[in-house]
Amino acid sequence: MTRWWVPSDTSAEPTLPSLGQRHRPPLHRPQRRSRAPLYILQVSKFPTVLKRLVLGRPFRSDRLSHTLLPKRIALPIFASDALSSVAYAPEEIFLTLSVAGLSAYAFAPWIGVAVALVMLVVVASYRQNVHAYPSGGGDYEVATTNLGGKFGLTVASALLVDYVLTVAVSTSSGVANIGSAIPWVADHKVLTAVVIVAVLTALNLRGVRESGKAFAIPTYGFIAGILIMVVWGLFRTATGTEMRAESAGFTLHEEGNWAGFAFVFLILRSFSSGAAALTGVEAISNGVPAFRKPKSKNAATTLLLMGVLAVTMLVGIITLAVVTKVNFAEDPARQLAGAPAGYEQKTIVAQIAHAVFSDFPPAFYYISFSTGIILLLAANTAFNGFPVLGSILAQDRYLPRQLHTRGDRLAFSNGILFLAAFALVLIIAFDAEVTRLIQLYIVGVFVSFTVSQAGMIRHWNRLLAKETDPAARRRMRRSQTVNAIGLTMTGTVLVIVLITKFLLGAWIAIAAMVAIFALMTAIRKHYDRVSEELKDMGDAPTVLPSRNHAIVLVSKLHRPTLRAVAYAKAMRPDVLEAVTVNVDDADTRALTQEWEEHKFKVPLKVVESPYREITKPVLDYVKRVRGANPRDVVTVFIPEYVVGHWWEQVLHNQSALRLKGRLLFQPGVVVASVPWQLASSQKAAARMRKARPSAGDVRRGFTPGTPRPADAKKPAPATKEPSE
Repeated sequence: MTRWWVPSDTSAEPTLPSLGQRHRPPLHRPQRRSRAPLYILQVSKFPTVLKRLVLGRPFRSDRLSHTLLPKRIALPIFASDALSSVAYAPEEIFLTLSVAGLSAYAFAPWIGVAVALVMLVVVASYRQNVHAYPSGGGDYEVATTNLGGKFGLTVASALLVDYVLTVAVSTSSGVANIGSAIPWVADHKVLTAVVIVAVLTALNLRGVRESGKAFAIPTYGFIAGILIMVVWGLFRTATGTEMRAESAGFTLHEEGNWAGFAFVFLILRSFSSGAAALTGVEAISNGVPAFRKPKSKNAATTLLLMGVLAVTMLVGIITLAVVTKVNFAEDPARQLAGAPAGYEQKTIVAQIAHAVFSDFPPAFYYISFSTGIILLLAANTAFNGFPVLGSILAQDRYLPRQLHTRGDRLAFSNGILFLAAFALVLIIAFDAEVTRLIQLYIVGVFVSFTVSQAGMIRHWNRLLAKETDPAARRRMRRSQTVNAIGLTMTGTVLVIVLITKFLLGAWIAIAAMVAIFALMTAIRKHYDRVSEELKDMGDAPTVLPSRNHAIVLVSKLHRPTLRAVAYAKAMRPDVLEAVTVNVDDADTRALTQEWEEHKFKVPLKVVESPYREITKPVLDYVKRVRGANPRDVVTVFIPEYVVGHWWEQVLHNQSALRLKGRLLFQPGVVVASVPWQLASSQKAAARMRKARPSAGDVRRGFTPGTPRPADAKKPAPATKEPSE
């Protein structure tokens, strides 16, 4: 049974510290301009220093317009994924055809042409999107506006999965290309990929414009290198010069019997693998707000330039692969006859570069490194698309609100960190193997392509119903036709992808989309429920509580306790009492005796705790007070220490944190923390005051490092820290 001990003699009370005597804020007067030197705050916290080294100084909100991108920088930022995919899309075509033997390679050019045709149609379709919806919502906005919220969530789920896979696939493919020239990288693919993702994350946290400048030169270097290789290779072919890849002399064994429907299925599967070249096309439509004005026009121009370059490089690489007689197998040890022992198969781009520049080895290394670097930087497309889409979804209350705000450098920092974390999970789980990751890859992007084109057709139908001008109607009909062709092609490719890749791993991507869809729906329901609960004023209290019952929690009688009692008395509650929990009889008797000796007018009540708990007895007592007077509000004052070092926080305030966490769930209870600054926190504050003068210090003749009169009047801190 709970026992209550109340001191008998409470006739006198010592003088308590007056409120605000030591911490009265100085009067703030407008600071006049002065030619005095500007003192910069010297931050002493190591995490803050590290953050500034990685991210740089923070940007003001009004600097957002200075981060907008010209087309020459927007191209490497938003198009690096689509441009770099021409390096691994041909590999996937040849890799899939290799199981049917060398004769199946004859279909590779036709598959490449089909992929290029689909890409051109998709680019033309998305040029309509950026003009119609320049706000940056991209496929999500198109689907939500024209088809409804569920279609919009479907597109958003697909894009979020696709962005994560973009980082994983691009990084893994880039590591594979660099590994063709550096054996150590090939032996440590996962470690290298993890480090690269960390570096890309740090660069993007510095801001979109800064990352674009860093990525512009490698992207343009890759484009120039591939185009020069294609032109030089075709020129040597036209002049009759023989070019042979290092695998040209090997024999490619056929795996199984591929005839009839099985061979058609193989061709379709090869086409679906090559369609990975289309990934990243949608990124520009999501990034229209990042362009300089006129935003839509600049985005459409960049999109067209990206499509022409990607198609040219894709067809050129496939053509040179056929000319140089590249043999590329999924299992070289079993499928390639004539290969030397321990043969390490190089990527198709590396083999072509070795054959085309056989008399100039530096060009081979340049192509290998530039391809590897652009594949690594292709992940930057996702680092710009994912955070923007996440911010829009957070604004619509489908994702946590933390994803909506910008960081120090005006980038969506939380979205960048989320993307990096999920991509690292995939890289480690799939051992950075492109062939395993690619099977998950293009499902999401073609889901968004197809739904978006259907939404655009609905968009033009709505406008045509209102438009009467014949010229405008013709333009709308032409745009609608382009989107209809895009819908037909992307829908067909989506069906092919689902049929040919479902059992190879596409089901994982589909399951992830379903899970994200359900999660976003649940988050929206939660936010809607909270909004309705806060908006409903019917049950809101219209009268003040009848009384305020104040409780000061006491562990020892020291200066923090005196301050807490003083603050509680300043609130003039109807009932004021101090409460301590008896976890040790000797300490409790000593506390009650000392309390009586000081003759406080505030009664001290002792709550028994036979199992030496602190949190539960306090909660039970507060509930008892509330139960006895339901219309009263109970204010609990908790003394807390303010420390100057992170490791000191571990040593203090743990009981206070637990109590606050539990008391906040109690209805009719207000929790007030009463801070007490320890010596370490005062030293930290003094260092900050020395580094940065207060308003008016320079005008009054005070310089950093010299004590001000207010500082001189302050009493020295206690030499002995109060124990908790």
